[in-house]
Amino acid sequence: MSATVTAPTRPAAAPRPRKAGTAARRRRMLVWIAQHALAIVLALMFLAPVVFLALTALMTDEQALTSDLWPRTWNWDNFATVFAKSQLLRWTANTLLYAGLGTLFTLVSSVPVAYALARFRFRGRQAAFLLVVAAMMLPPQVVAVPVYLVWARLGLTDTLWPLILPMLFGDAFSIFLLRQFLVTIPREYTDAARVDGCSELRTLVSVILPMARPAIAAVALFQFFYCWNDYYGPLLYAGVQQEGWTLSLGLATFKAFHSVQWNLTMAATLLVTAPIIIVFFFAQRVFIEGVTLTGVKG
Repeated sequence: MSATVTAPTRPAAAPRPRKAGTAARRRRMLVWIAQHALAIVLALMFLAPVVFLALTALMTDEQALTSDLWPRTWNWDNFATVFAKSQLLRWTANTLLYAGLGTLFTLVSSVPVAYALARFRFRGRQAAFLLVVAAMMLPPQVVAVPVYLVWARLGLTDTLWPLILPMLFGDAFSIFLLRQFLVTIPREYTDAARVDGCSELRTLVSVILPMARPAIAAVALFQFFYCWNDYYGPLLYAGVQQEGWTLSLGLATFKAFHSVQWNLTMAATLLVTAPIIIVFFFAQRVFIEGVTLTGVKG
């Protein structure tokens, strides 16, 4: 009688320790929250006014004057009312013209000056750089009266051109920021370009500008945000006709006429600030990179 040999059976697979895995993930989450607690608190502090602005913009007139924080009804027609009671589209077009041309003119005029201060060796270079730094400390209100008289004699008041045309002559802060970045680029690159027969203009366009893109992007964003938020300049030169106003000036006037309708004021404010928030959200990586890589070398 032959004995039958049975194959050994494998032990059943042990169930996965789901509880242990869940506990590990929870522990990692708690550690991450503890490490970023300060950043989370600061983010909530900066986000709270924007949330309050958006919620108030969707309230009714009566509820906006109460202490309620949450809309009882969602009044999306408040934004349509803002467009109906103001020339918001016209103000947006004027602001885009001011910010777009101002940013373009600032880059075209500031990059060559910054390149000359960073790369050329000439007598008075340090004095010229100190003059740029001193110009950064000069408030525009100091020279407002004589500059206004000049533009008035040229017949360009009641327009935005007195704010746009001066940017063809450079901006002190933009020149300073670009110069601080350009001095950190090794001279071997420009020396190699000159050996290959490149002129200074060709070297600037083909060698320096591609390497200085982060700094150029940071300067462009700085200038665009400045022009978008500028209130003093349009108040001085735009005149009394609403067709020539920018968003900042139009928003201040809209608030004065609708001071008791906080829902409409908040809706207009949200419409004005939303483009800047969106632009910075998508360009923050380039902006932070440009500011970080900008050197402080003398």
